[in-house]
Amino acid sequence: MPASDFYHDQVVRALQADGWTITADPLHISYAEQNYYVDLGAERNLLAAEKGTETIAVEIKSFLSRSHTTDLRDAIGQFNLYRDILKLSKPECRLFLAIDTKIYDHLFAGKYGHFVIKMQKLNLIVFDAAQERIIEWLKQ
Repeated sequence: MPASDFYHDQVVRALQADGWTITADPLHISYAEQNYYVDLGAERNLLAAEKGTETIAVEIKSFLSRSHTTDLRDAIGQFNLYRDILKLSKPECRLFLAIDTKIYDHLFAGKYGHFVIKMQKLNLIVFDAAQERIIEWLKQ
């Protein structure tokens, strides 16, 4: 099993405060005898009019290395791999990349970041680590 991400506990508490139940920590996915672990699996009940549950997988990224560009490249590669495997193994599950609001403001809020989000079809959870709450959901 992989080690927990730097912001793991804060994201868990932020999701729970937002009404999500953590169903897997980590979420095991596999394809063709290859095993991977997304940081979290979660679900919540949909509104009464919609009925059922919504299921998500959450990959948490801290961007703690010296190069945010390298961290971004690695995060996008991992996100795309996990998204493709989830399409086959758990098609009802939508993948999100969870990033702290400071990283969002630094890397994703501007023109370049919007380009990356759009071209890579990234679903983001922007969270405030200090307050342990979700700031924004960006769904593609």
